[in-house]
Amino acid sequence: MRLIPVIAAIVAVTLIGVMSSIFIVDERKQALVLQFGQVKQVVTEPGWGIKWPFIQDVVYYEGRILPLETGDLEVTPRDERRLLVDAFARWRIVDIVLFRQAVQTEVAAISRLRSILTASLREVLGSVTSKDIVSPERAILMIRIRDSARREAIDLGVEIIDVRIRRADLPEANLNATFARMNAEREREAADERARGKERAQEVRATADRGAVELVSEAERKAEIIRGEADAKRNAIYASAYGRDPEFFAFYRSMRAYERALQGHNTTLVISPDSEFFDYLKSDTLPAPE
Repeated sequence: MRLIPVIAAIVAVTLIGVMSSIFIVDERKQALVLQFGQVKQVVTEPGWGIKWPFIQDVVYYEGRILPLETGDLEVTPRDERRLLVDAFARWRIVDIVLFRQAVQTEVAAISRLRSILTASLREVLGSVTSKDIVSPERAILMIRIRDSARREAIDLGVEIIDVRIRRADLPEANLNATFARMNAEREREAADERARGKERAQEVRATADRGAVELVSEAERKAEIIRGEADAKRNAIYASAYGRDPEFFAFYRSMRAYERALQGHNTTLVISPDSEFFDYLKSDTLPAPE
């Protein structure tokens, strides 16, 4: 009966030892088997493994692609216009032995990688203008930033997979000043357009006025010519008629004068009685009835 506790203790220790010697690596992880801090085994494939119990430990690291945020970062492009850049990166551990030797933990790795990415952003964006940063050429800049950061991060056992600039804005103080300057420029352009429009309107109006004057002058000239020709024809007709029968022509002219002078509303004439105007009103000058 005294052997039962001993056997039970041996079995318990054996079970604990067996359980301690087995470890499982998830498909999202990779692991290092350490013995007194020294790397004894590298496990990058999912599944289970065996280690020496009590003297060996297993340290797990992420095998997935991990995010890295920079937050708002102030950079100064080549044209000295400061920008607030918000970028992010994607990275993963490709050499866990080197990773453990360089940074040991993922928290420390994120701090180092953030410094590397920040330095790459400032280096690349500082070599171009702010216009290049907000243009379609930004895709090329992001590749340059990724390659620069990748060269630095490889010493940590890390691969930078991608870098993206989420946004690039002016600081708040500069933004207000820029909006004010843009507004002033638009107002100046509008004033220039209005001035050019007024100048053009005056040119059109002057051209139209000159054309109108020319048309009226030409019409009056032609009218005077036509009127003169008509007067000449009329005088010619009168002269021809006068030449045929001067007595009748004088009588006709006198009758026309009486018609115009002796109107119903104006019948008073102050003329000498012996005036030639009344020659055809005298009885002795009227034609004798037949």
